[in-house]
Amino acid sequence: MGTIDSDLYRDILQFAHDTPSWFQHLMEVWTELGLLLFAVLFVVAWWRARRGDPRALAVAVLAPLGTAVAYVISEVAKSGIDEDRPCRAVSGALAPLIDCPAYGDWSFPSNHSTIAAAAAVGLALAWPKIGWLTVPMAIMMAFSRVFVGVHYPHDVAVGLLLGAFVAVLFSRLCAPAGARLVGTMRGSRNGLVLWFAGPGPATRAARSGTAPRRGAHRR
Repeated sequence: MGTIDSDLYRDILQFAHDTPSWFQHLMEVWTELGLLLFAVLFVVAWWRARRGDPRALAVAVLAPLGTAVAYVISEVAKSGIDEDRPCRAVSGALAPLIDCPAYGDWSFPSNHSTIAAAAAVGLALAWPKIGWLTVPMAIMMAFSRVFVGVHYPHDVAVGLLLGAFVAVLFSRLCAPAGARLVGTMRGSRNGLVLWFAGPGPATRAARSGTAPRRGAHRR
């Protein structure tokens, strides 16, 4: 690995050891807790999009699917690149705050960072107002992987870029077909399908009596 990257890894790990123990524990937990919070936000984004137009729901549903695709791409790349973890490869570095992953669990790119970025961007596309929360969450999760000592800085940087790129591309490519599928689902007679697809704005307007009636007299 490059000297600059290894030096930065040592500096961040030194900083981690100098922080209070409560902050170290917080960062250790955040590396996994962030994934759970993203999962909860996926559900919330889908639920609120059920009352929107078909494309809005399609983009919300595509967010976790795009995240899964980004993870698979990251995992395939890790298997082919075979970069050892810095907690074994960098000489003179302090001990990581968590156990160093076993040999064969490669370092580049960071799966956590890829997943976090894909989730953050996918959610921001489905729910723009939440981007102010999800993007910092992803960046903090990526940083936490270096902080606890299991990734190089370049591992997480590339992971963030990969996840964001896949999320945008996947949404752009699949949203049109997804919107058509949602429209079809909303016309289904199956209760479970209708529950998943949601009422949409037209159905809600009809139920509230505000939808225009056919054959209404025009003035």
